[in-house]
Amino acid sequence: MENIQSNTQSAQPSQKPVRLHYIDWVRLLATLGVFLYHATRPFGNLEGFIKNDEISLVVTVIFLLLLGPFGIPLFFMMAGASSRFALMRRTGRQFAIERVKRIAIPFVVGSILLTPLQIYMVWLYNGSYEGSFLAFLPTFIANLPGPAISELIDPSIFEAYGVHLWFLGFLFSFSFISLPLFLWLKKDTGVRFIALLAGLWERRGGIFLFILPIILARLILQPLFPVYTSWSDFVFFLIFFVYGYVIYSDERFVNVVRRDWKLALVVGIASTLAIIGIAAAGLAAEWTANPEILGFYLAWSLISINGWCWVIVALYVATRLLDFRNKWLKYGQAGILPFYVFHQPVIFAISLFVLRQDAGILVKLLALVVSSFMVTLVLYEFIIKRLKPMRILFGMKPN
Repeated sequence: MENIQSNTQSAQPSQKPVRLHYIDWVRLLATLGVFLYHATRPFGNLEGFIKNDEISLVVTVIFLLLLGPFGIPLFFMMAGASSRFALMRRTGRQFAIERVKRIAIPFVVGSILLTPLQIYMVWLYNGSYEGSFLAFLPTFIANLPGPAISELIDPSIFEAYGVHLWFLGFLFSFSFISLPLFLWLKKDTGVRFIALLAGLWERRGGIFLFILPIILARLILQPLFPVYTSWSDFVFFLIFFVYGYVIYSDERFVNVVRRDWKLALVVGIASTLAIIGIAAAGLAAEWTANPEILGFYLAWSLISINGWCWVIVALYVATRLLDFRNKWLKYGQAGILPFYVFHQPVIFAISLFVLRQDAGILVKLLALVVSSFMVTLVLYEFIIKRLKPMRILFGMKPN
């Protein structure tokens, strides 16, 4: 989520650093993708906080089944790349301080100011609560995790306290957990280890070897921690985060992405069709929830493979089409984090009005998407961007 200096160095020191504008575009477009995912989720046949009475199969397939499996992994991979570039010009201490300012503070502030309001709106919409917001606060606090240690150390606490801001909680944790590894990878022994990985990656089909840790993490942990954003998701996304750092530590990784993207595309399409087939057969709920059947391991393997392949394809497309800079990228880079923090509370607030209207699903969907986008943009442009305290609290640099 944070801004990055998208420079990378090849394995050959004599070559000058290259500006990689496409990484900034991927981050920006991924943020817009998350916005669309959240804004259309009320109309899809998947779990969500607020649901419309009428559900769209098209929305379910396009935005939730097709974009969902690889959107967040791509986000974390780009965050890992960000760490690579940041550590090229910062010490470990400087890196840690920056992450506190740019990630931890927005998470804490957003959780305090926005989470109670979001949960209040959800309960109002679902009929779980009637009354004022101030009267709701004691109920909200009483339902927060803790003080049991098992609840406090579970990564799902980031979602419980921050709702959609769990991403920032994960990202902050990943930054500190991975920092010793990243500092080691900068040393000679680490550079040799990355060169070894790059050699494996260069072999035809080598990109698929890197799926194995992703699949193993999911198959081992998902039966034990099935709750969303718990340890299974935490480790799953952590692997993508570390991969992002590694891939941009040696130019051979990206060269292989350009060479083998068609292989990833074929496997990605095949796994997507398989996932849609499982869902169409009405097996998705059981197969993803019951570790006592073989379908559980097949389904989660497909989801893992699918996410990895589409991340590779997305990187290739970005390298070919998005390696440029213009005013829209410059504007979007500055506002990515505030936009992300505020977009879901805005969606919830507008949903309270839009979803209760007597209108067709297409009208509601367009009204919710367009109005939520515009309101979030206005909040950023006229409040967060222009007030120095707000800039600091929500991860922006002072003017």
